Amino acid sequence: MTSVTYDWRLTRDLDAFLARAGDFLRSRPAQHTVALTVTDGLRRRGTGLYGESAPVFGVLEQDGAVRAAFFRTPPYRLNVTSLDERDVEALAAVLADAGSEVPGILADTGTAGAFAEAWRRRTGARAVPRRSERLYRLGELSVPEPAPPGRPRVADEGDRDLLARWYTEFAEAIGEGGHRVPGAWADDRISYGGITLWEDPEGIPVAMAGATPPVAGQLRVGPVYTPAHLRGRGYAGAVTAEVTRVAVASGAGEVLLFTDLANPTSNGLYRRIGYRPVSDFAAYDFTYDGA
Repeated sequence: MTSVTYDWRLTRDLDAFLARAGDFLRSRPAQHTVALTVTDGLRRRGTGLYGESAPVFGVLEQDGAVRAAFFRTPPYRLNVTSLDERDVEALAAVLADAGSEVPGILADTGTAGAFAEAWRRRTGARAVPRRSERLYRLGELSVPEPAPPGRPRVADEGDRDLLARWYTEFAEAIGEGGHRVPGAWADDRISYGGITLWEDPEGIPVAMAGATPPVAGQLRVGPVYTPAHLRGRGYAGAVTAEVTRVAVASGAGEVLLFTDLANPTSNGLYRRIGYRPVSDFAAYDFTYDGA
């Protein structure tokens, strides 16, 4: 077994984590978009936002400087910033020795694969590839033309049940169902105008696109969802372009989004709107003997 140095500091205190890692996360807002937006949500809505169990955070320091960080909001996967081989081994050792529950990992492709292998050696867990994603950054916005019939509208309290239902359908479609309480998710998004609907000429919602609140000059578009029977009519492109336009107009320095690499339709759509690739990420789930 490779010898490791235990440089990681674990905490359940969000304020302590941000005091140590905040500047580091803000130094690369695109690469750290998930950590920035999740911790912002925890700060705004409380640490129970993603589930009843308390989140756990970690910071890796060397000579007083932060070089990596992680968080986990149970029951979600571990989310880790980019790590080199030595730091991957150290993180696996610290978490294993602490008896930490790790159901999976989401990180850049290299880090995720390396941690999955290190975790297998430490715990015997089998890593199951769940999803490969690509992070995109907006270049120059190109609004799809012609726009489909209808108009955009920011969702409000009257749309709560619809948003909760569509969130559930979206989560199930991407294989991530069963975590967030749909109504609580809808309440959070409505609280800051975080979902835009595309309505048909009769005022019936036919698609939605969301955006996170701006943090460190960046925000992330998503989720984007159109019910299956309404797809192929341009609604997703129109509502995504509208959310993107508003983000640019609000002064966001970086407008980002993730796509599933297994979905060529969405990847092609976002490229046509003006998004350009930044880097790739991977999600693994871990299975354990007897689980």
